[in-house]
Amino acid sequence: METKILKTDDESIAEAGRIAAQGGLVAFPTETVYGLGASAYDETSVARIYAAKGRPSDNPLIVHIADISDIDRLAESVSAEARRLTEAFMPGPFTIILKKSPLVPDAVTAGMDTVGIRFPENDTAQRFIRAAGVPIAAPSANLSGKPSPTEAKHVIDDMTGRIDAVIDGGSCSVGVESTIVDASGAVPVVLRPGGVTYEELTAVVPETVIDPHILESIGEGERPKCPGMKYKHYAPDAEVTVIEGAMDAVKKKIDELLLKNSGKVCGVLTMSDNAYDSAVILCAGKTNREYAKNLFSCLREFDKLGAEIVFAEFEERDGYGLAVRNRLYKSAAQRVIRV
Repeated sequence: METKILKTDDESIAEAGRIAAQGGLVAFPTETVYGLGASAYDETSVARIYAAKGRPSDNPLIVHIADISDIDRLAESVSAEARRLTEAFMPGPFTIILKKSPLVPDAVTAGMDTVGIRFPENDTAQRFIRAAGVPIAAPSANLSGKPSPTEAKHVIDDMTGRIDAVIDGGSCSVGVESTIVDASGAVPVVLRPGGVTYEELTAVVPETVIDPHILESIGEGERPKCPGMKYKHYAPDAEVTVIEGAMDAVKKKIDELLLKNSGKVCGVLTMSDNAYDSAVILCAGKTNREYAKNLFSCLREFDKLGAEIVFAEFEERDGYGLAVRNRLYKSAAQRVIRV
């Protein structure tokens, strides 16, 4: 299959919309990461998403819209709390889970009675969804388990020959996936932290709580209610270990680990001015917000640089810390050393 690389001009967006409307797969930029989209109403196209990514069939997809009124078509009911959250954070890096309407195929929701709905603020994403004329079901546009793509070249590396088209819309501004809140029950629950912080959510709905699985994987026999809860995610080819704590102690521990692994190509992902001998060093940024934006591209770069082991510095510094920890812990398969 030939994968077309499209630009963001009106003609290209119209072509991307036609491809999706006719059953094709189109990768498109959002403010968070690149999504791999297909018509949310076409079960055959949705099945192609799972096949292209190598994605487990019990991992649900998020439905992307370009008009907030579409929520009332896709959801069976919307609580007062859910209304307040959608009014505050849509369009934006935010996904809400609600009881699904009969319009949403089971293939999108992995057979569950709830659906995740997102209204991205990225202009190219909105134009593409409108051009398609249907809601777009989309996970991240990468091979399952790999770091999510934040530039078109990441999508091209993973998905060339597997999908019909990629819209090259430049770099994503947030860099980690949307915050997901389950508002299908009595109390809103954060299932995945992202571009909207917990502090921002509770300022709108104080009752909002955090699911304990955010920093650990759910059990083998449990069904994930949203993407990213169950399976290994965001992982480069290198083995990642997170070193978490005050930076002086983190530096000391990483120096010890580099010495122990002196026969291997080691990488260090930093958020400091720490210098390390005999290591490939990449800086993700000095704030958690910068770390979130650059994390996935850095993990992909370590693979290109041949790193076998990556030690990732981490220190809680701002409201984006939970989102960074969530992604780091999953990329490291829970290999975390606290110092």
